Amino acid sequence: MHRYLAKLMFNINIDNGTHNTQFDEQTRLLEARNIEDAFHKARAIGKQEEETFVNHDNKLVDWKFIDVTDLYALEQLKDGEQIYSTTYEREDANSFIRFIRQKSMVIQAKSLTFA
Repeated sequence: MHRYLAKLMFNINIDNGTHNTQFDEQTRLLEARNIEDAFHKARAIGKQEEETFVNHDNKLVDWKFIDVTDLYALEQLKDGEQIYSTTYEREDANSFIRFIRQKSMVIQAKSLTFA
């Protein structure tokens, strides 16, 4: 068996489109015999994750799987090795940097051993 990283993209529709449409990108670790099997497994997982429910604001939320967007074979993992990279382009760089630093603070707050 081989290991793969698969990126799955979902469309989140809230209240039949009365809110901004959201997209959720998930990275999943898969074990499969080959890249073709990994692709089909990733698609099956995406379809299984589709759901419709009522949220805490009593709004209908519809999660729909779009498709697999990337698939990477993980050969031999080494400490510190890059396994994935994404480049973002934003008009407001300072806001994006603040957002990233806030996400890092949440990680640190969950584990007081960082302090």
